[in-house]
Amino acid sequence: MSKHEELYNDAISLLKELIATPSFSREEDQSAGVICRFLGLHHIEHSRTGNNVFAYNKHFDPAKPSILLNSHHDTVKPARGYTLDPFTPIEKDGLLYGLGSNDAGGPLVALIATFVHFYEKQGLNYNIVLAATCEEEISGPNGVETLLSQASFMDRFEGKKIDSAIVGEPTQMQMAVAERGLMVLDCKAKGRSGHAARNEGENAIEKALQDIRRIQELAFPNVSKLLGPVKLSVTVIETENKAHNVVPSICRFVVDARVNELYTFEDILNILRSEIKSEIEPRSTRLKSTSMALNHPLVQSGISMGKTYYGSPTTSDKALMDFPALKMGPGDSARSHTADEFISLDEVRAGISDYITLLEKIVQ
Repeated sequence: MSKHEELYNDAISLLKELIATPSFSREEDQSAGVICRFLGLHHIEHSRTGNNVFAYNKHFDPAKPSILLNSHHDTVKPARGYTLDPFTPIEKDGLLYGLGSNDAGGPLVALIATFVHFYEKQGLNYNIVLAATCEEEISGPNGVETLLSQASFMDRFEGKKIDSAIVGEPTQMQMAVAERGLMVLDCKAKGRSGHAARNEGENAIEKALQDIRRIQELAFPNVSKLLGPVKLSVTVIETENKAHNVVPSICRFVVDARVNELYTFEDILNILRSEIKSEIEPRSTRLKSTSMALNHPLVQSGISMGKTYYGSPTTSDKALMDFPALKMGPGDSARSHTADEFISLDEVRAGISDYITLLEKIVQ
């Protein structure tokens, strides 16, 4: 049996074990243990902090630049409509079914197999570092963001930054070089309460609707070639009023802002605050838009393999990295969070092979 075939078989076995191990966000203790056991069986020195598992190549040299291989092992809860047990890995007609098989179990095990391939190699131009992290599905604070700030992980680099990363997400093994940022805005329109029958007060709903219309009309002139225009969507509107005959004094609404790499969150906030009268407060500004230069060695390696590049409308842990990161992995984003989630066995096999080829062009 070839080394690549062994890597593939081990990866599929690991993926099946992960599917069988519930690992909802904030509940990844058991899946972290599964990954630790897998690395231990392969005689790979590794560490764990919280539910994040990480390892460095055997001949790690802090004088060299480092490439991080990162994916997550948490999952969402099963979608409605499952006809199969989401925690029973079922292999049928070349497909592997199970919760998290596609997002992001397939990319995760393919990256782990890639790390195993490079682990003992000497004379590499780059260090190869593995991080299997938690809480990605909820953009939680205890995942890769925390890991990248912890001395237990970063001290090994002796003050140097990580050079770049591959973030394993289902992209059909094409290269997501840019990613929209996500900012959720809580908005509050203020009026004055009064009795509806006597035409008293100032209706906060009407004020909110005026602002919502203005948001819908706004056009941001800087349109990205990779990500398109900034998109603002009003997704929630409510008042605290429960009585039909009281004019509401407060109306709250929520704006989902998907921002391209040509605007900062501060730019968007400043524009909105100049255009509408409602108060605006961002819930978070962590998930910023990102882009990676097309002349970066990882991207150029992919292009030489015939890979295409694009801008992704969805966010991932790439948004939390302050170094260039390429989102790429086996599977299809369209299957994520769907009932009877699956990944093709051939997708995982090709993912391992392509990851190795992509890196070999750079690190050897």
